[in-house]
Amino acid sequence: MTDETPPFWETTPLAQMTRAQWESLCDGCGRCCLHKLREDETDEVLFTDVACRLLDTTTCLCTDYAHRHRRVQDCISLTAEMLADIDWLPPTCGYVLVRDGEPLPWWHPLVSGTHETVHEAGISVSGRAISERRAGLLEDHIIDWPGEAPKDAFCRTRPRGR
Repeated sequence: MTDETPPFWETTPLAQMTRAQWESLCDGCGRCCLHKLREDETDEVLFTDVACRLLDTTTCLCTDYAHRHRRVQDCISLTAEMLADIDWLPPTCGYVLVRDGEPLPWWHPLVSGTHETVHEAGISVSGRAISERRAGLLEDHIIDWPGEAPKDAFCRTRPRGR
């Protein structure tokens, strides 16, 4: 029997997390950095494979995170208060999972200890997104996968063969 302390994301309310804890909930998938459209008649979110110009589409990291708001006017700083009203975060998002009381999956960096598992599990946009600088019309890039979870995405342990 072990006397392990549960991880902070299981015991600390989102609104009470330190900045470092909050930031570490981001899995670095890049899905939230893809442009989305909203259908006028239905209010449905339409996902695209078009990434913010600051997103490195290979590593899925922001190339200027510290200054992103100055460089991209509509870049959003996610807060715990906003989570109740946001409907465009992917179902695999660490913030969404913790908000909903769900466990973080095996590939989340806080569980695996490395950011590589986000790519390995097929969660990230790496190799599947195009920069807004080259994309053209967003309407030509509507896709489904950013709003869906890949097979085995919510497993607590790494599936065999990965």
